[in-house]
Amino acid sequence: MSHHVVVNHEEQYSIWPDGRRLPDGWRLEGFSGPKEECLAHIDQVWTDLRPLSARKS
Repeated sequence: MSHHVVVNHEEQYSIWPDGRRLPDGWRLEGFSGPKEECLAHIDQVWTDLRPLSARKS
């Protein structure tokens, strides 16, 4: 099963199964593939786990 990397307004990342409607507040990040590859991508790009609002303050 293919997945997409998704991100919300707080720049928090997750994965979402291909073919399912995205929940409100989430958008496609641009990377897709097998679950393991999506999780590895998130590990590379999401280096600061604090929400955006916490990083700005």
